[in-house]
Amino acid sequence: MSNNNSVREERKDVFRSFLVNNATYDGFLEIPVIKPIDQLPNRLIPFSKAMKTNDYDQWVHFYENDCGFERVWNNPKRYLSRLKRFNGIITPDFSLYRNMPLVMQQWNTFRGKALGYWWQKQGLQVLPNVRTSDKRSFAFSCYGVPHNAPICIGTHGCIKKRENRDFFKAGLEYVIKELNPSHIIFYGALPEEILDICATKKINVHHFLSEYALSRTKGRD
Repeated sequence: MSNNNSVREERKDVFRSFLVNNATYDGFLEIPVIKPIDQLPNRLIPFSKAMKTNDYDQWVHFYENDCGFERVWNNPKRYLSRLKRFNGIITPDFSLYRNMPLVMQQWNTFRGKALGYWWQKQGLQVLPNVRTSDKRSFAFSCYGVPHNAPICIGTHGCIKKRENRDFFKAGLEYVIKELNPSHIIFYGALPEEILDICATKKINVHHFLSEYALSRTKGRD
């Protein structure tokens, strides 16, 4: 008679279950919890460029196309030693599109927090990224994120169109009400109407331009 547990242990860990070993979970989706930290980024670099630089005095972010960092999920251990050289990491910003099936949005939220939890266990400084789509995502986007602590939010590609901006603002207002963050680190454009939301709630704001904006700025120098 076969031992099902032994068979299961011998199979390849396709779900990356090792990432959440001994994790504390939050919400009905059981999203891994990220512990709060006080450190704030001094500079940011996208993951794709972080793999090629020798300048480690900065934080790695994942505000770029998913295809550029899906490999981190596929093989987390491969990139660990290099990521450890940087000051810290912002958890991956896997896409949450409004027209994506909700279960895929939930899965992408889980994946980002699972990597963040594992990185913290390996001794890295980790700040949680918070990504929303529409109101269906608002609650679970906050799962696993510490209250009264710094969080990170990417605006690039999310606020240019009026409709997208309205969804973004609604999500931001929910996140602030739910998490009461001490600081919000924004990556991308930051118009006054978004700053006003933070100012009303007396949130400390830290703003980093996107790679696209920086490239345009350099082109005018």
